Amino acid sequence: AGRPRRFGSVAGGGRYDGLVERFTGQKVPATGVSIGVDRLLAALDVRHGIAAKEVGPVVVTVMDLDRMSEYMKMAGELRSAGIKAEVFLGNPRNLGRQMKYADQRNSPIAVIQGDNERTRDKVVLKDLVLGSKIASGTTYDEWKKHEAQIEVPRSSLVSEVKRMLKSSAG
Repeated sequence: AGRPRRFGSVAGGGRYDGLVERFTGQKVPATGVSIGVDRLLAALDVRHGIAAKEVGPVVVTVMDLDRMSEYMKMAGELRSAGIKAEVFLGNPRNLGRQMKYADQRNSPIAVIQGDNERTRDKVVLKDLVLGSKIASGTTYDEWKKHEAQIEVPRSSLVSEVKRMLKSSAG
């Protein structure tokens, strides 16, 4: 629909005989080429939709620096199961900042385990893909069909993350 998009050339070049002489004082025959990467990517995106944001890692949040080894263990378990994961390494005092970081990383899920969850051997999994859909206009009825945040047994971390990733991809 509409006019076809035109992008102009994505590469250009020519003779640059005087360029080498300008810097070295020596006459040298030369040619060169340059590729406009931004223009090339824009054209490829229009043609093939390649610029879709890659799904980022699951982000394990940090509620207590003294428990960093447990958070690292969670990320390690996820990685061992073939799931991209990382632990938030900034200041853990502000969960909102950690959620903003997860959003910037295009993370599909945030793993949260504070003292309350730890004492009950649970973790909270926050579905950031669903949260994004809700923010962008999902109806309340659509939202009710899915849990945007669930609490699961710590031992089910990997299986529940896999389930959530599968349901958000399909």
